[in-house]
Amino acid sequence: MNVFQAFLLGIIQGLTEFLPVSSSGHLEIGHNLLGVKGHNNLVFAVVVHGATVLSTLVVFRQDVLLLFKGLFAFRWNEETRYISLLLFSAVPVIILGLFFREEIESLYNGNLVFVGSMLIATACLLAFSYFAKSQEKKVGWLDSLIIGVAQAMAVLPGISRSGSTIAVGLLLGKKKADMARFSFLMVLIPIIGANCIDLLGHELNPEDSIGILPLAVGFVAAFLAGLLACKWMIKIVKEGKLIYFAAYCLVIGLIAIFAG
Repeated sequence: MNVFQAFLLGIIQGLTEFLPVSSSGHLEIGHNLLGVKGHNNLVFAVVVHGATVLSTLVVFRQDVLLLFKGLFAFRWNEETRYISLLLFSAVPVIILGLFFREEIESLYNGNLVFVGSMLIATACLLAFSYFAKSQEKKVGWLDSLIIGVAQAMAVLPGISRSGSTIAVGLLLGKKKADMARFSFLMVLIPIIGANCIDLLGHELNPEDSIGILPLAVGFVAAFLAGLLACKWMIKIVKEGKLIYFAAYCLVIGLIAIFAG
């Protein structure tokens, strides 16, 4: 992977991590279009996912500071409840990561037919959520678990993490603004955990190494694109315009299937 390829893929990751179009699916398509092959695809994906986590922290810095302030009050309050819900939502994806890691990694093999099929599944989920009625209720424990399962399913390339979690939350009757916030904050725990595991457990192979410069360029590109996309996505969810992305995922999914 050269610097230009890393830059383009970083932009793709930064934009599609927050927009409901599947960052993993678009990265797989991007790898194919740019001719980027090899076992280091997952390593690059982890790095650029880390960049979008950083952009999330920047955008939601006030929320994060408020949550930590409540946490260090060392008593049960609204902030500790919210943090507990975020932690609970991470349980399904943690289970997948611990016990099915190799199976998940095997899916990142450039199979565009599979990616396209999952993009179409994302399109259907987004379309269904368009007709959801808000019940103005807070996210509860069962809601957190169900949304967490949706996040776990997004390990499949082509299933949008933000799209699936926000759509499921809307189908559960939650407020649009609340779901955008919960969806973007809940990803911090599994992604940071996955990055730590990979940094500690990854064995460097000179033949598969991407190189520091392409990784750095991809990281910066993903971070800057993520800042813009995160703010844009919050506005999109509030205005109820997810249906447009359902159409987009359907078209891109069909193209990927025929291209595969």
